[in-house]
Amino acid sequence: MEVRFQSSPKETAQMSTQQTRDNFLIENLMHVDKIKLVYSHFDRIIVGGVVPGKAAIELPNEEELKAKFFLERRELGIINVGGSGKVKADGVVYDVEKLECVYLGKGTQAVTFESNDAAAPAMFYLLSVPAHQAYPNTKMTKAEASPVNLGDFSTSNKRTIYKYIHNDGIQSCQLVMGLTTLEEGCVWNSVPPHTHTRRMEAYFYFDLNEAHRVMHFMGEPQETRHIVVANNEAVLSAPWSMHFGVGTANYGFIWGMAGENKEFTDMDPVPVATIK
Repeated sequence: MEVRFQSSPKETAQMSTQQTRDNFLIENLMHVDKIKLVYSHFDRIIVGGVVPGKAAIELPNEEELKAKFFLERRELGIINVGGSGKVKADGVVYDVEKLECVYLGKGTQAVTFESNDAAAPAMFYLLSVPAHQAYPNTKMTKAEASPVNLGDFSTSNKRTIYKYIHNDGIQSCQLVMGLTTLEEGCVWNSVPPHTHTRRMEAYFYFDLNEAHRVMHFMGEPQETRHIVVANNEAVLSAPWSMHFGVGTANYGFIWGMAGENKEFTDMDPVPVATIK
């Protein structure tokens, strides 16, 4: 498991393109027959990706956690962005179709991931954060997430939001997680841009054509930086960092947060006209 330490606004403002990518971009998350995990010291979130092929893949107990098992002191959100698959947690099997979510609470010991068809494997995106209370393991479908349609074609951001793990959905200790899909011809996300110093966020971009890219904007509102992101890559967004983005084609992205609260609407907008 790769470990990344925090970067302050002052040092981030001095970073080169490659240094910015090394600190905030997570590449190569989805590879068949592999699991990849990145531990960030921003709210101690773990970002991961696992693509089971013909054989199941077990969630490992990483040495850095100093725990008896991975979820001894943690909770885990899982969203599938690939073919149909299964998540098995302490003997209970959850069938997971594309864009469905499974939450596993603190204390869950044995976790494995499987694909129903190795030729069209499941692609599980993972977010794990520390937890001090156990909540029930739960699965939620797209329809159960009460999709909300927002935006407009005139501003190129007509989109559908699916909220899975939040105060009015799947209950968790501190994890908030969901996803957004953009209509064809729409490319902007998270406008108006915003910060929320009470919690960090991670973005995972998927269903982006391999020939296209997303320009993810970050940094302080008056000292912005950008990261060019490819399909199935994730970006760590610091609590102090503004975040929004635009693609050269439409895409989907999974958002996940951890920190002081689980209020989805807790954000501090940054008017577009003030950004530099």
